[in-house]
Amino acid sequence: MATVTDLWRHPIKGVSREQLETVALEVGKTMPWDRHWAIAHTDAKIDTENPVWARCMNFARAARGHRLMAVSSQLNELAGTLTLQHPDLETITVNPDDLTDANIIVDWVTKISNPDRALPAQVFKAPNRGMTDSSTATLSIHTKASLDALSKAIGTPLDQRRFRGNIWLDGPDAWEEFSWIGRHVRIGEAEFEITKPVERCMATTVNPNTGISDQATLETLKSNWGHLDFGVFGIVTKAGSVSVGDSFKVL
Repeated sequence: MATVTDLWRHPIKGVSREQLETVALEVGKTMPWDRHWAIAHTDAKIDTENPVWARCMNFARAARGHRLMAVSSQLNELAGTLTLQHPDLETITVNPDDLTDANIIVDWVTKISNPDRALPAQVFKAPNRGMTDSSTATLSIHTKASLDALSKAIGTPLDQRRFRGNIWLDGPDAWEEFSWIGRHVRIGEAEFEITKPVERCMATTVNPNTGISDQATLETLKSNWGHLDFGVFGIVTKAGSVSVGDSFKVL
């Protein structure tokens, strides 16, 4: 039987990650608190007066600043505070919606940003949705077998955190997830429409412990399978909870 092995959310887009045991999903929405905030850089083309979803190129992210991949987080949902950790920095606990704390986040992230790229400028969020890479409010779904296949091709075990996914499954065959596109699946109590594959970027080459690019994930995907896709996007079509250990089924 296929089951859920891991759940992840990323409170700040491209800059944090947090493992969960359970999550309650709503129809047509992203995972709660996933990519809830983003850090716009100095060259960002965003409207701060009327904030809406914007493309990932407007924000700080590990694809352009590899050290950002090593940031982990713990969110206190009731207090609205976020604890951020990085192996090279002091740990901070902040409220990203507070202007003073938001400036602290920008300064903290700047210390581990690529100085040759546009630097962090401000904390940004869009109302009522996460700042996912897809313009549609989606979650990303991955399989252990596909990770194992890619790891084997590279010649070393790959950490799932490289792929910043939301839901990980054990049971389906390697790359089987691509056959779900255009179909519906059930995970725990929730149901999803699988819409398209997730095309990968340089962030997946980066070690989530060190923030150093150390594996040729993109080159290996391209040379072995002829694409840069890993995982699939899903839209929640039926609300419900998803927990580690829950079952998975293609409908």
